[in-house]
Amino acid sequence: MAITIRPVRAEDRSAWDGLYKGYAAFYKVEQTEEMRDRVFGWLMDPDHGCSGLVAEDENGKLVGLTHFRPFASPLRAVTNCFLDDIFVDPAARGSGAADALIAGVADVARKKGWPVVRWITADDNYRGRGVYDKVATRTMWVTYDMKV
Repeated sequence: MAITIRPVRAEDRSAWDGLYKGYAAFYKVEQTEEMRDRVFGWLMDPDHGCSGLVAEDENGKLVGLTHFRPFASPLRAVTNCFLDDIFVDPAARGSGAADALIAGVADVARKKGWPVVRWITADDNYRGRGVYDKVATRTMWVTYDMKV
C-alpha cells in the first residue's frame, strides 16, 4: 500500500473525524462533537500551536492522523516537538502508515530546528510500542497528571 503524508486540510474534516473518534475509543476517552470541533479548529488555525498530518492511501482515503506541537525545553534551552496523537485505522495497520506519520513529524521538526520529537503512549499499547521501539528511544521518565 502506497502511503502519502500531508498536512490536514479543511476538506478532510469528515474522514479526520472518523479517525479521531477511533483514537479516542482506543484510549477509552469520552469525546464530544464539540471537542472535535475545537481540535479541528486548532488544526485549521495557522496561528495555533497544534498542527496535524494525515496519511492517505493510494485511493486518496485517509487511513491515519497525527497531531503535534512545539514545546519549550528550558533545561536545554531549545524548542522540541511533542507528538500528541497518532492513530492508524485498524484496517490499515501494518501498511507503514504509522512509520510514515512519525517520519512526517520528524521532517517538520527538522525544518523547524526542533531537535527532539517526544511522545507518550499507554503501557499496554503493545502494537504501537512495537513501531515506536524501531524509530525512537524509550525514556525512563515517569509521567504525572495533576488535576487543577
